Amino acid sequence: MEMSQTEERSKKRILAVDDSAIVLTRTSGILRNEYDVIPVNSGMRALRYLEQEKPDLILLDIRMAQQDGIETLREIRNREECKEIPVIMLTGVEDKDTVMESAKLGIYDYLLKPFSAAELLKRIHRVFEQEEKAET
Repeated sequence: MEMSQTEERSKKRILAVDDSAIVLTRTSGILRNEYDVIPVNSGMRALRYLEQEKPDLILLDIRMAQQDGIETLREIRNREECKEIPVIMLTGVEDKDTVMESAKLGIYDYLLKPFSAAELLKRIHRVFEQEEKAET
């Protein structure tokens, strides 16, 4: 599982936050060929991770125990060093208020569960393509 430093550097790092082990395993399985995936199972763990590291993208579930994705996103956006990290909400919640609330907090995209591998990869590629365009 361990990769050399150079391999790790060339892969974009994605923080996947979901309290469902099944979703984290599936997400990691879909993404691990192209990306370095860090699966964490709570908003609190995600925030702790962000104190040490800055991923290239965050996949965030909305409905989680203890601290939901909206609260977690709010805390992420309140941290100066994390304001610019693109976030895709992955959720089973189709509630308009939740979508609006997460949009106000500056999410990049919103993907409903159950999602297909192709759709997840497409959305992630879109984020990174936008970033590359912005850099040039």
